[in-house]
Amino acid sequence: MNVRLFVCLTLLTGVTLSSFSQTIEQLTSGQSVSIRGLCPVNDEVVWVSGSHGTVGRSLNGGKTWQWIIVKGFESTDFRDIEAFNAQTAIIMAIAEPATILKTTDGGNSWKVVFTDSTKGMFLDAMDFYDNKHGVVVGDPIDSKFFIAKTTNGGNSWTKTPAIMQSKALAGEGCFASSGTNIIYFRNKDFLFVSGGTASRLHDDAGGRLIPMIQGKESTGANSIAVRSESVRVSNTFIITGGDFTNDKDTTLNCVLTHDGGHTWIRPTTPPHGYRSCIVYVSGKKLLCCGTSGVDLSTDSGINWRLITTTGYHVCRKAKKGKTVFLAGSNGRIARLIM
Repeated sequence: MNVRLFVCLTLLTGVTLSSFSQTIEQLTSGQSVSIRGLCPVNDEVVWVSGSHGTVGRSLNGGKTWQWIIVKGFESTDFRDIEAFNAQTAIIMAIAEPATILKTTDGGNSWKVVFTDSTKGMFLDAMDFYDNKHGVVVGDPIDSKFFIAKTTNGGNSWTKTPAIMQSKALAGEGCFASSGTNIIYFRNKDFLFVSGGTASRLHDDAGGRLIPMIQGKESTGANSIAVRSESVRVSNTFIITGGDFTNDKDTTLNCVLTHDGGHTWIRPTTPPHGYRSCIVYVSGKKLLCCGTSGVDLSTDSGINWRLITTTGYHVCRKAKKGKTVFLAGSNGRIARLIM
């Protein structure tokens, strides 16, 4: 599909919010778009996606941006994006109908590679472990979470048979808040987390309750990060979430595990509110963000300190690099300066 709008925004300089030695440097803002999809390919090539059919691309580490409105999808909310290089990316439209599109020419044209108009279809997040193998998770249909996989870089998707899908409890679903509630491993296993009336960790064995706030539509797990994505399966991971209608509440908004979720550890000092995304930065350093601010931990998630009250929906580290980028409402994009 052709691009209707293709413009460059100039870097907005001098906007920083600091605490201790960490700084959140704002790169750009001011657009009427809410960004929840973020994928830094490396320290220079960064893609984002969001509301109003919007996709953004930077080729210089966020200094300048090219903004695209995907023709025919002007009212669509692209809640997740996966990019492989400066030319190739996949975007996920959540519903009405649920759709996945792919570009191989830097966003100049888009091809629909998956669509499903089944009543109740709502896609939440994607994850890829390489440039070919990916998985997408969606809310339950007939009490079964929707799962589809690709083995050809997103060119086509195959639904997982319902008999193999994890069964949802009443009122349980996933949040399409940051595209990070599912992890796909190289041995083709995957984990995803849910929320709502029940918040659970789902794997091949089914679902296990997570000791996080739950019980309402707005509560539960939003994001999962593994300690090392270079291994085939990791037993050390951390989960964040909370209640997005009470975004400064710290009640049961974060847990971590070292044994694959059989036992859980609660932070001594939790993140300072609802957090829709979490990422490992390096070593014992982690970053998490939400609508009420950004927190940093330097001790593997045991203690968190607030480094800004500016809200962001998503934070991701470059696949091949060291830079951590953040994105949120009003077209706001930033990076973490350590």
